[in-house]
Amino acid sequence: MATIKKKHVDAVIVGFGWTGSIMAIELANAGLNVVALERGAPRETVPDFAYPQIVDEIKYSARNELLQNLAQTTLTLRHDKSATAVPYRQIGSFKPGEGVGGAGSHWSGVQSRVMPDELRMKSHITEKYGAKFIPEGMNLQDWGVSYDELEPSFNRFEKVCGTSGLAGNVQGQPVAGGNPFEGRRSEAYPLPPLPDHPTGRLFAKAATELGYKPFALPAGNASGPYTNEYGCQLGPCNFCGFCSDYGCLNYSKASPQTCIIPALNRKPNFELRTHAHVTRVNMDASGKRATGVTYIDAQGNEVEQTADIVVLAAFQLHNVHLMLLSKIGQPFNPDTNEGVVGRNFCYQLLNSVNMFWDKDTYINQFMGAGGGGQAIEEFNADNFDHKDLGFIGGGIIWGRQTGNGPVRGIPLPKGTPKWGSEWKRAAKDNFLHTGRIESQCSNMAYQANFLDLDPNYKDAYGSPLLRGTLDWQDNDLRACAYVADKMMEIGRKMGPTSMSGRILKPGTHWDTRAYQSTHISGGTSIGADPKTSVVNKYLQSWDVSNLFILGANNFAHGLGYNPTGLVGGMAYWAAENIKSQYLKAPGPMVQV
Repeated sequence: MATIKKKHVDAVIVGFGWTGSIMAIELANAGLNVVALERGAPRETVPDFAYPQIVDEIKYSARNELLQNLAQTTLTLRHDKSATAVPYRQIGSFKPGEGVGGAGSHWSGVQSRVMPDELRMKSHITEKYGAKFIPEGMNLQDWGVSYDELEPSFNRFEKVCGTSGLAGNVQGQPVAGGNPFEGRRSEAYPLPPLPDHPTGRLFAKAATELGYKPFALPAGNASGPYTNEYGCQLGPCNFCGFCSDYGCLNYSKASPQTCIIPALNRKPNFELRTHAHVTRVNMDASGKRATGVTYIDAQGNEVEQTADIVVLAAFQLHNVHLMLLSKIGQPFNPDTNEGVVGRNFCYQLLNSVNMFWDKDTYINQFMGAGGGGQAIEEFNADNFDHKDLGFIGGGIIWGRQTGNGPVRGIPLPKGTPKWGSEWKRAAKDNFLHTGRIESQCSNMAYQANFLDLDPNYKDAYGSPLLRGTLDWQDNDLRACAYVADKMMEIGRKMGPTSMSGRILKPGTHWDTRAYQSTHISGGTSIGADPKTSVVNKYLQSWDVSNLFILGANNFAHGLGYNPTGLVGGMAYWAAENIKSQYLKAPGPMVQV
């Protein structure tokens, strides 16, 4: 098959979700000619997210319209390296997005940053508890970049998104009602927090009575009208309950379509090509410089796009897959704990409990906002003393109300029949009086959990599938159980008539069938040591200096937080340093 060669450009970007759109507009604003390649379909707020078709639960929640087509390309999964991996054939545990906007179209909106000490996790744990506190087999490492370095970029991403929230630490000064544990902020959030829904109010009251300090979750759901630096406008959220799995019909949820793409589309030095499935990053004879990428277009043609700068900005899994397919960097070897590409594959552990009240407590699950709710962080990261607990990590506990409908599932008390008149009666009696509390816990990096290429399965393009090897480890299950106990304490204080749900217990294995979160991470870890990381502090490949890799794949370990705030902030950090440093002197930005 002949290869079509496209005109050379300054930068080619693979993937067009949050990180791809951020990098595209920043490089285009710097005067570069930029091409973005998205393997999925084009999507805009109008017509793709317009009412009434966007509130179709069957199309979006049951048939996964905005998600990756697993029949075309997927990954294989297994619990340990001795097992044979099998394909992930139905959307379950996590939901990789596809199409313009990527996971930024269907995300909920919780927009956290990161605890400063988590960016220097190995040093922090060693200093506070001693090196022997780190369990054998845990690949704990520092990220090689500090919170203070990243803070301006976090702040900028929040201002682009019109984030709603109440800061708890502005320029080192505590703010009553905000998160008392957060790192220093240079500015308050652009918008005030969303109004509290019933679940959030009940959670905050119970947590306060127990001596905790609840705060409004930072949300990428606008609490009022807002215009960002690109001239893109957001309208106030109307709590329609269609955030998770859906694009926003109201221009209220921060997304690439709402916050960046309308401005980017007006630039003559930017081009977006959809239905462009990138199969590899191309290298010169030295193996030290990327020359561009090869992709398959909608007609099945092989196309080569050359560029001076290559940016991998696809979903976490796809960035790691491309690095392995392109043979850039040493693949991780779980037997020797050497190599870097595929190392530190992580996820999150989620406890989720439905709560049922009598008819005097009115919740109304039809209403909700993806990022809205109340939370506590007393048991997240190292906000509590771990010395006598024997584990590393923790999680955030919250009461959220994201909206629900009959197709997405009607939670019912334990013991309710699955069908028939009793089920109907229980659904009628409970739907408007049901809420949910959750704890979302960190997953540390381990030698046993990694990504590589599957020797048995290939995708529709003939490439080996990505293979994920991951299971819960004892450290994280014990941390998760500890946080779950605190969550249930708050739940009981909220006064429900009954509670039922999923609590992960020691000995539990990762179940890929039930949705947990889409917060998978790692595989191209950031760090200061090329022996344990794929990218340096500027998200530049250690091996190929004109290759930059963005996304949650850069995380050195899993977090209790939602990743989007960190992912977006790090994308702005990388873009700013490309403009201020790399373009002036192309080459390695960190010397080993």
